[in-house]
Amino acid sequence: MTTTNASVARRLTQHLREGTTDMGEELRVPVSHFVSPQHAARERQVLMRKPLIIGRGSEIPKKGDFITREVLGIPLIVVRKADGGVASYVNICKHRGGRVENAESGTKRFFTCNYHGWSYACESGELRGVPYDEFYTQVNRETHGLNVVRTREWQGFLFANFAGDTEQPIDDWMGPDVTAQLEDLGVAESEIFLHKSFTLDINWKLVLDGAIDVLHPKFLHPDGVGKLIETNTSVWHDYGPHGQSFSPRTKLGDLARAGEEPEAAWKLIGSNLFLYPNASVIAAPDHVEFWTVWPDPVDPGRSTTEIRFLVRPEILDERMEARLNKSWQILEQAASEEDWPMEETIQKNSEAWPHGSYLYGRNEQSCQHLHRQLALDMAEVQN
Repeated sequence: MTTTNASVARRLTQHLREGTTDMGEELRVPVSHFVSPQHAARERQVLMRKPLIIGRGSEIPKKGDFITREVLGIPLIVVRKADGGVASYVNICKHRGGRVENAESGTKRFFTCNYHGWSYACESGELRGVPYDEFYTQVNRETHGLNVVRTREWQGFLFANFAGDTEQPIDDWMGPDVTAQLEDLGVAESEIFLHKSFTLDINWKLVLDGAIDVLHPKFLHPDGVGKLIETNTSVWHDYGPHGQSFSPRTKLGDLARAGEEPEAAWKLIGSNLFLYPNASVIAAPDHVEFWTVWPDPVDPGRSTTEIRFLVRPEILDERMEARLNKSWQILEQAASEEDWPMEETIQKNSEAWPHGSYLYGRNEQSCQHLHRQLALDMAEVQN
């Protein structure tokens, strides 16, 4: 347990005994922020200026391995290079705009557009083949390669950066606190056990709000998570653009209120590490839930949520697989039958009455954080 986490355990125990929680200032978020196309377009501008997690390095372990992704409407090919590094190319042929790779994943030396057969090198994105080349006036192969999107691998995550020359080193962007938490969870060495994708009629911020909200478990999940996690007891750590919410499991609540000092307190605490702008790393006893929530490139009332379970390969056996599958069943039931239907209702209500604001109370710092940071960055973009 890190020094930070030991301090969290002590603070949570005190909150449980005193009936308190971490507090901040109230925040009001205009309802229009969840439904306005103009506001959504400005949000996408902000996201395009930040390092975005588009996958895991373990998805492309060997030279020539690739995955395809769509990031804020932009199609990408992400590849493993011969030197072990990674690269991303815009998946659009420089001839007439076709996709040069349609598969979700695979291993190749070249990507070829099925429309007219133009081909590009996996290693560099350079244009390599042009059928009927002699019939074109001029095709300069040096200037007709695939567009490159800077991509870095860090702690096992793949970060794409569309900001060009303003790219910030990932270590600096994440900071020492986030790095320490990820190292404590063993994220860098973990591999994907499962990967699920859901397109929902919900604004992306509402999905992230629901995932980190500490006030709803006993109300929305009375027969599930509400029995496992204490409601309205949390510790919030602000890491600049990022942040982390810690909540006690009910077993810790029982021990704390009984006056005991549980030595293994960290095992009885859940945490959600929010990686701005659109990702969460949620700690579980034997794995990590990794969420990315993507705004729809056009519709503010739609989003796509990607959920991956990350697990250290050395502990993955048949018994662990059964536990992880059971954990997924519990999460899927809570999300698809309780969380997302509630958020869909909020989205519909926001569209029906896009006036006024929603209140984020003093005890809702975790949900406030995304909205406060977005407001700061959007003001900077507008200026």
